[in-house]
Amino acid sequence: MMVYSANESRYDGMKYRRCGRSGVKLPEISLGLWQNFGGVDTIANGEAIVLRAFDRGITHFDLANNYGPPPGSAESFFGLVMERHLKPYRDELIVSSKAGYGMWSGPYGDWGSRKYLVSSCDQSLARMKLDYVDIFYHHRPDPETPLEETMGALDYIVRSGRALYAGISNYGPEDTRKAAAILRSLGTPCLIHQARYSMLARGPEEGLLDVLGDEGIGGIWFSPLAQGLLTSRYLDGTVPEGSRASRNAFLKSDRLTPEMLSKLNALNVIAAARGETLSRMAIKWLLRDARSASVLLGASSVAQLDENLLALEGEPLSGDELDSIELILRMPE
Repeated sequence: MMVYSANESRYDGMKYRRCGRSGVKLPEISLGLWQNFGGVDTIANGEAIVLRAFDRGITHFDLANNYGPPPGSAESFFGLVMERHLKPYRDELIVSSKAGYGMWSGPYGDWGSRKYLVSSCDQSLARMKLDYVDIFYHHRPDPETPLEETMGALDYIVRSGRALYAGISNYGPEDTRKAAAILRSLGTPCLIHQARYSMLARGPEEGLLDVLGDEGIGGIWFSPLAQGLLTSRYLDGTVPEGSRASRNAFLKSDRLTPEMLSKLNALNVIAAARGETLSRMAIKWLLRDARSASVLLGASSVAQLDENLLALEGEPLSGDELDSIELILRMPE
């Protein structure tokens, strides 16, 4: 096995943003290991993507206990990469994980109890071969467990040294404000909120972005390319063999309606006029807002990662371009 040595100029081309009102800065593009890094995937390909990401200045790697498949395998993969290659660079990395979805049998392997969150964090650390994670999230609200218990568990995880910062994911505006207040009262401020956000999924604009600004919480967005819809793959209305729409439960081919295709192609015209791909413009669109700390992207190859990183080059979207995009986004689907 070749000894990995990180690119000495890795920080030259990446931009970093402060995460809310904290001392943490995140790369504008972070790497998510939700898909393509599990036990069913090729280790060598995943390894190449992770190391290329770090060589390009991506310091933030995002995981969860249930990422795979099978659940847990993405963290085990990342632990392997840490042991083989990234251990000397641990202090340059932001590694995050989460718990909140079903992970093991019985009444203690799901949702938001203190029992589940602390046990899950310990399991994640063991899989990743880490002494601590930089960020530990509660992955989704639990309608039955008191919010005080869940936030108290995050506070304990930080105070016990298992994590440096606490975060939440998939919380609505009201619950985010309540969670932030509880964590603040405990002395462990909420650092970050991870939510689904893209040109085609604009839920955070319905109050969440305002809460994040008020509370000083950074926003990090998953599925920024709407599971591949905001790329050039589907512009002609066909579903390529092996594409995400052909094999992934999260993107249904029936979303490719005539109305959706009209919207995507109209957006692509604006991107082409800028000399960009649709995916690059979609990433720039998310970074237009100062409350966006980072955009969380996956990758199935080094080439795809490099393509996405091109979004950080060139001029930001102008006011006129943003207005034109908004008119298109309001078209019916």
